[in-house]
Amino acid sequence: MTKSLKSWWARFLFQDRGILPTKRLLLVFLILSLGLGLGTIWEISWGFVITTNIIVLFISLTDLFFSPKKKQLFFQRLMAEEFERGISYTVKIEVQNDSPYPFSYRLVDGLPQSFERPFPIIGSISKESTVEISYCTSALMRGKYEIKKLYFRYASLMGLWEKQMTVELADSVKVIPDLTETKQYLENAQKYLVYEGLKIRRQRSGVGEFSKIRNYVVGDDPRKINWRQTAKLREVMTNEYEPEHGKYITILIDCGRMMGAELSKGNRLEKALEAALTVTAAALQKGDYVSVLAFSKDMKVFVPPAKGIAHLQTILQAIYSLKVDAAESNYAAILQYLEMVQKKRSLLLLFSDVRTFLHEESALMLLRRLRQRHLFLMIGIEDQTLLRRVKEEPNTVQAAMRKSIAQQQILVKKREKIKWEKQGLQMIEAREEKLAITAVSHYIDTINQNLL
Repeated sequence: MTKSLKSWWARFLFQDRGILPTKRLLLVFLILSLGLGLGTIWEISWGFVITTNIIVLFISLTDLFFSPKKKQLFFQRLMAEEFERGISYTVKIEVQNDSPYPFSYRLVDGLPQSFERPFPIIGSISKESTVEISYCTSALMRGKYEIKKLYFRYASLMGLWEKQMTVELADSVKVIPDLTETKQYLENAQKYLVYEGLKIRRQRSGVGEFSKIRNYVVGDDPRKINWRQTAKLREVMTNEYEPEHGKYITILIDCGRMMGAELSKGNRLEKALEAALTVTAAALQKGDYVSVLAFSKDMKVFVPPAKGIAHLQTILQAIYSLKVDAAESNYAAILQYLEMVQKKRSLLLLFSDVRTFLHEESALMLLRRLRQRHLFLMIGIEDQTLLRRVKEEPNTVQAAMRKSIAQQQILVKKREKIKWEKQGLQMIEAREEKLAITAVSHYIDTINQNLL
């Protein structure tokens, strides 16, 4: 394709600048051509046919004088600076028409391919007015994106020719993980966990930091009654304790090849990030220190420990653009690095693929050393395909073979998990939709039992 043909093709694809014929004009010429073609049967000269087409073409060009000039149109894009992955957001385009002519339009915004693109948007704008055009879109992939252009076509009321213009509107948007579960936890922690069939477990009686003195209610431990305040106020008062604050939580996020396995919504890394942010919110809300380390074959991100809910934004900005690497994860190197930077006793919470991690013998030796100082908990996502194979009816030879191989893999995994758990290294797997809740529940359980 020559350079000139590429330029014309680009114009028909809502690119560049120019003037294009509309379907209405092409229909006029089609009808005219058919009429003149039939007229040649009655010996109408070809000169008359050509002259008539040229005259009609020039008359149609007068339609351009009844449409706004490009300098009389002004544009502005209004959109959020951050999109949560998979959540629909509204983008607004303000178009100001300073001309005395109304027009109809078609609009295509320059969104990246990973966004939903509900284009073209069709409408009309009256003379000397400002119109707000809105559309909904959602982003499917995390990261930072630049939106630089807006493609706009407009025609007069006759609609014979369209003017096309490319407007330079530079905006940037960050697509962050879906924070729906994190927000639900921050709004009401107990309701969030109970809704999923879990409870924040009671801590040991009388253990933890003293919180306050309150009225005794049915179900309270009688051993925590404060008799001095009871005598003063002549009401039964009880002491209330809460888990100690200021504990250290280290969240490890695997970005290796196996974390790219697709799930019903997103992949394993997407679910791990959402669960990690929910645990982070829970820990920061309780006054604990949280650090995050993301890795694959090398360290990708390390956020030093800090406390306060504002630290959640720091962690979010550090990990929102993490991608799955094609390489295998180097657990040994990361655990060695962690041993150097994390000197204080902490809960090591690793989001990774359990089956892959079980075969890392070098990691087992390092974790034995880390276990002397830290608590270790690994959380993975259940392989639903493997579980379906196990439940499959062996109606055929192939089905029986698939079922037996799946059962064998599960038995091997159980045997390896038992070996690791004997070393004090706990591993659990959860369904993808329960990953965040399971992680938060185990964190709360650990804190309430004062295991740190």
